[in-house]
Amino acid sequence: MNRIQAKFAELKKRREAALIPFVTAGDPDLQTTLKILRALEAAGADGIELGVPFSDPTADGPTIQRSSERALRNELSLRRIFDVLSQFRQKSQIPIILFGYFNPFFHYGLAKFCRDAARAGADGVLCVDLPPEESAELKRWTDAEGLDLIFLLSPTSGPERVKLVAQKGRGFIYYVSVTGVTGARHSLDGGLRSQVSRVRSATSLPIGVGFGISTPKQAAWISEFADAAVVGSALVETIERAKGRSGKARAAGIFVAGLKRAIKRASKRRDRQNNLREARG
Repeated sequence: MNRIQAKFAELKKRREAALIPFVTAGDPDLQTTLKILRALEAAGADGIELGVPFSDPTADGPTIQRSSERALRNELSLRRIFDVLSQFRQKSQIPIILFGYFNPFFHYGLAKFCRDAARAGADGVLCVDLPPEESAELKRWTDAEGLDLIFLLSPTSGPERVKLVAQKGRGFIYYVSVTGVTGARHSLDGGLRSQVSRVRSATSLPIGVGFGISTPKQAAWISEFADAAVVGSALVETIERAKGRSGKARAAGIFVAGLKRAIKRASKRRDRQNNLREARG
């Protein structure tokens, strides 16, 4: 059992959903990224998506696009990202998922990418623009290195795509809450609960919901029916607004701690309601 699987198993026993924040590696620089990763774990994050910047992030909205642009100004490379991940891993066992686009992985070399990612301490890979039908070459190497290859589903995914992702995916399934690009939203689709239920009937993998979650209230609501809430743009924007390395890490930690508190409160509330129902027979 790897770190992703162990974390979901631990949380399932507590009947609590995971909180998985996303940050862009190298925004605004890699030493700040290291401080932010440590702050996120201290704040209660259950896993972290570490974004690999790319010059053409087609699935990302303006907030994460800006973060990629800032990172790429520093001559960022996958090798340097792996070095920071190795430093972080020396004192941490939190699951880390590398989130990125196929082009940088391909140019690095898929076998070498997976080997170096695993050695640095990554636990999973989410390649946002690689559909499962075309994933065989990357999956060959993620499987060989013990990395979970995580796939996306969305409200437009039909039964065959759901079935395929359930067969090929490992770690968890990332369910995109909206059609379109990433970005914080004031409200989420009320039909998400039934959409996630439809996916759950086809797989035993945990289901994380992302794209658009920006407030503790939204994270708590997602935790009622999903196994994880993934929060990206709202956190990246919080980091963007804060000043200085320590200030950015502190702001990130405060934001994530608020989300995690809301998820824990929702879990306790559900437990109380279940206990009342059981007591009433």
